[in-house]
Amino acid sequence: MDQVYVVRHKVLVEGRSAREVAAELGISRNTVRRYVEGAEPERRPVARSAPVLEAVRPRLEALLADSPRWTGGKQRLTATQLHRMVVAEGHQVGVTLVKEVAAEWRRQRQEVFVPLVYHPGDLAEVDFFEVLVDIAGVRRKAWMFLMRLMHSGRDFAWLYDRQDQVCFLDGHVRAFEHFGAVALRALYDNLRPAVARVLVGAERKLTARFEALAAHYVFEPCFARPRTGHDKGGVEGRGKGIRWEHLVPIPAGAALDDVSHLLLARLDARAAEQRDAEGHTVLERFDVERGRMLPLPAHAFRPHAVVLPSVSRRSLVKVEGAVYSVPCEWAGLDVTVHIGPAEVEVIGPTGHVVHPRLRFGQRSIRYRHYLRELSRKPQALRQVAPELAAELGEPYATAWRHLVDEQGPKQAARAFAQVLKGLERHGERVAGERIAAALLAGEPLHLALVQPPREITVADECLPPSLQGVEVAASSAADFDVIFGGDQ
Repeated sequence: MDQVYVVRHKVLVEGRSAREVAAELGISRNTVRRYVEGAEPERRPVARSAPVLEAVRPRLEALLADSPRWTGGKQRLTATQLHRMVVAEGHQVGVTLVKEVAAEWRRQRQEVFVPLVYHPGDLAEVDFFEVLVDIAGVRRKAWMFLMRLMHSGRDFAWLYDRQDQVCFLDGHVRAFEHFGAVALRALYDNLRPAVARVLVGAERKLTARFEALAAHYVFEPCFARPRTGHDKGGVEGRGKGIRWEHLVPIPAGAALDDVSHLLLARLDARAAEQRDAEGHTVLERFDVERGRMLPLPAHAFRPHAVVLPSVSRRSLVKVEGAVYSVPCEWAGLDVTVHIGPAEVEVIGPTGHVVHPRLRFGQRSIRYRHYLRELSRKPQALRQVAPELAAELGEPYATAWRHLVDEQGPKQAARAFAQVLKGLERHGERVAGERIAAALLAGEPLHLALVQPPREITVADECLPPSLQGVEVAASSAADFDVIFGGDQ
């Protein structure tokens, strides 16, 4: 039973004197008096000798301090392995004692986290997260760009096919446009799209494109310490929460942008409903925060990367290991390519071509870019005619099938080459109207595309005065009989 209770019971309940109780229990009368008055008993630690610990502690601490030199990553020194090492050196010590020493050594050196204050508009945290999505019925990996405003807790998320610099920059542009303002600072990992080289301390050499983005929106980029996972715990914890809360079950859509719009709508709906301890919603806190943020510039930053490749003799452009077709008139020329998050725009001397952005080794070939060459090469046209007809759509697809059924593939390719010449001459819309009318009337297709003779007219003011107002009637065969003296 607790000694305090015994002393108090004997004095206060049994009515015994302090002297008698002190003599019976072997404690001082001052201690009895303190217990009776309600004071807590003093518990002084008793120093015990530990000869084994004192003998082995210096060696244990030396091994622990030296271990970073011969360990790394997840290959760390465990207390069990440390015990094996000192036993092998001849020390007689138990594994439990070694574990206690190692735990205390690490406790004394562990980092202490400081509770932070997030002022309105001051800080946004940014990161990428790997997620799964179902696009057009196919499950695949995507990357979620997430920007979190740390004061209000408002989130912006968008899904991308890649985790590269173009998508990284595009995520910033979309986030700032969605918020309608820019945070004063943004905190990142030391990721390659932003950091070219880690310097001493907090200094970083930024990549040129990211430096241009920061200068355009006038925010201060900040970076976490290398190899630490908690300097921006707000966005990292929120990324996990979004995956569990909004991406389960795995979202599905026809395109990645559709899933992104759905995810963003869910985040905004949550921001309008979730309240803090004071009863304020995320959007209410954001209204306060937005007034402290930087205004948007007059125009948005263009996140596209720009490259200047040459067009091959096959009228192909190679960008990031993917191949894209361009009009055959550009073969052998240099072009400008703007690489966006989802599209690639090729700008040439006579216009521009837009392809979906592909992965390394993929190809995007549009045979309408080769109309001039295909109209001269019926055998090549025969091999790609179904693909070309599908690109051109109706009535060209029907015209190709009609020619194959009527003449066979070989002669159909020759006839379809004439159709392509008419298409180049008249344009896709006019040629399509004429082909549709010929198919409906059952007329030969090549005749429908023959250029009719043009009537040439000259304005009176362009003629000499002596010829103005003069009309010459069209002649007939009978007029020539008169000229040559035939029967009148």
